[in-house]
Amino acid sequence: MPARVRVTRPPLPLAPALRAAAVRLCPDAPQEALTAAALAVAGGSVIGAALAWAGGEALGVESAWRGRGIEDALQETLEAARQSP
Repeated sequence: MPARVRVTRPPLPLAPALRAAAVRLCPDAPQEALTAAALAVAGGSVIGAALAWAGGEALGVESAWRGRGIEDALQETLEAARQSP
């Protein structure tokens, strides 16, 4: 994963700016029903999102950032978020 990319577990519900980025990256995810989220940020912009809700999950990464290990980092962080109380 590139050094300038950070993966974070934001609190739910997502803040408006983060929600807008999540909708852009994972348009089919039910934003109001999220149970866990992980976001990848580079240069102050959200470039990847992994979202979970009861019965499903979605992963989206901007095309220019795909294949650099970000997907794996998002999945790992999302799984950790789902297991946290």
